[in-house]
Amino acid sequence: MSASTEPPPSLVVEAAGLTKRYGRTMALDGLDLEVRRGEVFALLGANGAGKTTAMKILLGLTAPSGGGARLLGLPLGDPSARRRIGYLPELFRYQGWLDGREVLRLHAELAGLPREGWNASIDEALATTDLRARADDRVATYSKGMQQRLGLAVALLGTPELVVLDEPSTALDPVGRHELRATIRGLRDRGTTVILNSHQLSEVEQVCDRVAIIHRGRMLVVGSLETLLSPGGVRVRATGLDELTMESLRRFGELESDGPWLVIRAAGEEDLPAIVEIAVHAGARVYGVEVLHPSLEDRFRQLLESA
Repeated sequence: MSASTEPPPSLVVEAAGLTKRYGRTMALDGLDLEVRRGEVFALLGANGAGKTTAMKILLGLTAPSGGGARLLGLPLGDPSARRRIGYLPELFRYQGWLDGREVLRLHAELAGLPREGWNASIDEALATTDLRARADDRVATYSKGMQQRLGLAVALLGTPELVVLDEPSTALDPVGRHELRATIRGLRDRGTTVILNSHQLSEVEQVCDRVAIIHRGRMLVVGSLETLLSPGGVRVRATGLDELTMESLRRFGELESDGPWLVIRAAGEEDLPAIVEIAVHAGARVYGVEVLHPSLEDRFRQLLESA
């Protein structure tokens, strides 16, 4: 029989109705989730929201109480799918008496990678995480940030199709976080899917294509950053806006004062020409106009407060 020529599935993760109960506690409550091939996808939520539980179920580290999922087109827990996944847990520790290269050799063996490809895979992981210069030093001499990068190198062994990163920026300094963002973008550029769990929302905002926000085990919202961070109004800096002009501007949305700026909450970029025209026609002097874009942190807080 000839080898299959079917293209890889477009969805790397397909989960429907995932539930997980620990005694009386419902950690996941009917979670539906789809992650596309080649995207960087963030799973966000407050502590105890269920995002780590969802990750552990997908990775086969815990069994769901209900629902089902497919990973890389295969049923949840299929060994051949799990061999194509790299994982960086939030909490890990490597033996201090081993050097970095020995840690990677150990995990290459545990992962069942072909022995003849170990050296090339290890060298690539060390280069990607900028650890080549310290590869032969003992882990006990590594800083916390270097140990975090070693954990990332372990996750990248064997060129996995899916990489799951749980709080990857922990202990990284600003330079390390910049390098991590570059690494994640590089993985996406080569077609690798990345699932990211992070409390660093500003970091997520810079690298992710889509975001899912979970609250109390349920999905609150999922979508692209462009959709989730849609404009939150416009603001105008002008003088000479009389009450009649203000009344004309109210048709674009509720008005708020922000120092020297007038904020029009429901207005969008498409309304700017008309707003400026009304102000100028009324004799006002316009010094500036801006479209307001909420940060991911702002949007996250708003969603939780309204949940």
